[in-house]
Amino acid sequence: MSEHDSVHLPERDRPWMMRTYAGHSTAKASNELYRRNLQKGQTGLSVAFDLPTQTGYDPDDELARGEVGKVGVPVSHRGDMAALMDGIPLGEMNTSMTINATAAWLLALYIVAAEDQNPPTRQEQLQGTTQNDIIKEFLARGTYAFPPAASMRLIADMIAYTVEHVPKWNPINICSYHLQEAGATPVQEIAYAMSNAIAVLDAARERVPAERLEKVFGRISFFVNAGVRFVEEHAKLRAMSILWEELGRERYGVTDERHLRFRYGVQVNSLGLTEAQPENNVQRIVLEALAVTLGRDARARAIQLPAWNEALGLPRPWDQQWSLRIQQVLAYETDILEYPDIFEGSKVMEGLVDELLDGARAEMAVVAEHGGAVEAVPYMKGALVDSHRRRIRRIETGEHVVVGQNRFTESEISPLTADAEGGILVVDPALEAEQANAVRAWRSQRDQAAVDEALAQLAEIARDADASENLMVPTIAAARAGATTGEWSRTLREVFGSYRAPTGVGEAAAAPSDPDLNELRDEVSRLQQGLGRRPKILVGKPGLDGHSNGAEQIAVRARDAGMDVVYEGIRLTPAQIAASALQEGVHVIGLSILSGSHRELIPAVIDALRESGVTAPVVVGGIIPEQDVAGLKSAGVAAVYTPKDFDINRIMRDIVALVGADAQLTPIAVGGSSANGSA
Repeated sequence: MSEHDSVHLPERDRPWMMRTYAGHSTAKASNELYRRNLQKGQTGLSVAFDLPTQTGYDPDDELARGEVGKVGVPVSHRGDMAALMDGIPLGEMNTSMTINATAAWLLALYIVAAEDQNPPTRQEQLQGTTQNDIIKEFLARGTYAFPPAASMRLIADMIAYTVEHVPKWNPINICSYHLQEAGATPVQEIAYAMSNAIAVLDAARERVPAERLEKVFGRISFFVNAGVRFVEEHAKLRAMSILWEELGRERYGVTDERHLRFRYGVQVNSLGLTEAQPENNVQRIVLEALAVTLGRDARARAIQLPAWNEALGLPRPWDQQWSLRIQQVLAYETDILEYPDIFEGSKVMEGLVDELLDGARAEMAVVAEHGGAVEAVPYMKGALVDSHRRRIRRIETGEHVVVGQNRFTESEISPLTADAEGGILVVDPALEAEQANAVRAWRSQRDQAAVDEALAQLAEIARDADASENLMVPTIAAARAGATTGEWSRTLREVFGSYRAPTGVGEAAAAPSDPDLNELRDEVSRLQQGLGRRPKILVGKPGLDGHSNGAEQIAVRARDAGMDVVYEGIRLTPAQIAASALQEGVHVIGLSILSGSHRELIPAVIDALRESGVTAPVVVGGIIPEQDVAGLKSAGVAAVYTPKDFDINRIMRDIVALVGADAQLTPIAVGGSSANGSA
């Protein structure tokens, strides 16, 4: 062997599992998409469910209005799951399901669908992952359904059940991905994810025999984020690996090296994808993928890449194919799989890892002082809102350069977005009624007595918090009987109650003064003098969209500017928003939607406001395609803001001018308006 041969591996490593996060419209349409993707070389499935499925509602529920089939596939019962997986041998497939509050239910449907395949697949043969991380839902994503204690019980029961009966299944992905999407720094992402893992493992320890805890530890996997600062992001993953092994050895007594491995999958960053010059997102995605592939000792086991146009709307199959091809080029055309760990011995990498470890351990200690991750949700939420605010402020001031957004903004017209739908997938609006009719037909054709009996058994076990029976057993029985997603969730809501997570707005610290914010405060003060009281804004999140980061930042900035703010969090009906606006006497209403349901829900909110006698102007923000803006303004929206409108102070000045005009006050000098403009 030559001197140069020693730097190569004896043989090239196998590539990671390649997935595409996909699902839309119906189970049948999504199944066709999955089968095409597998034919293109995808090696695992990653199922995106729609918001009603994620939050536990059937398509005919009032809260599902406008949301059915938009951000994922609707799955209401075992028939839907069977259609979704039709022709895909589940005994051979590795399936990841991004599902949390209803994870136990969707896994039950998957188990039943596998049993019903020809030939049948036994549950012990199934391989895959359920995200099942409810703490990060309270912090960052919003698809929770039950209070914390009940949610943790469901997670612990699911872990206990799968370790014994579905041993190849990863029952939970400790999910730091959405923490970064909510503004977490690398230190916060590490610390909160590890604190979350401790809470989960401590809960599981109460539900499994002591001798099985090591296997439980070995089945815990992570789902991480990777931003464009890919050197630091790679160091983050090495730090997480070190901390995970420490936790296993020192807190849980794990000795088996196989169980101590830090196993993670990844979707690279979506927060940094821009609506402005969206073609730049392609190179961002490639660079972010390097963070999780370059270093062998911290390489991802599974990767799914976002599409270049996710800041514009739902990606099309061709867009997802592009992302899959990026993975395939990295794996099969480059030489990254031919070498041992290329960062071994790097003083720079070791120094970065040590910095992150020191910061993460300190922040984990703070979470522990609050009583652990569950009790520390308000603290962590406030810290994330603060961190995200600092990130946005750096972009506003130009300290953080985003190419095409706050620098190098001159651009040719992109041919990628030149089609009539703006380069995105548009879901047929007739689909929702079809799915609502389909679930009603399903209910009418099943054995109702069997469903009632199964749900009664589920409720009985759920009522006894000390029950030795595992909640997965009656959940699987209800799935077999033909119960629906909404019925399973409603049964548990009636037992466990409902919950509204902290918004982080009240917990966020006051913003430091700067000249731009002081000028905005002066404008708000002059508006207050004209109105005779402080201007008041209601920030509302209609529908089931739980991505509240933008709404929180608007609420915090309005508060810092001197406005009174009404923000009650996520998941509000149009009637609730209208009632709150009337009761609070607000001057302006700001609505935020990122799920694609704006065409249905925004007009519904405006109708409810007018029926209640509220005439305050309405502004809207979110992922809203340009071709939808005119329709929203025709419905009565005064201004529309999208991700390219990154300067929040400018948005607030628009709102100040809008309120002043609505009150027929003397115009207040403002600093400009957004691309979509205020009315």
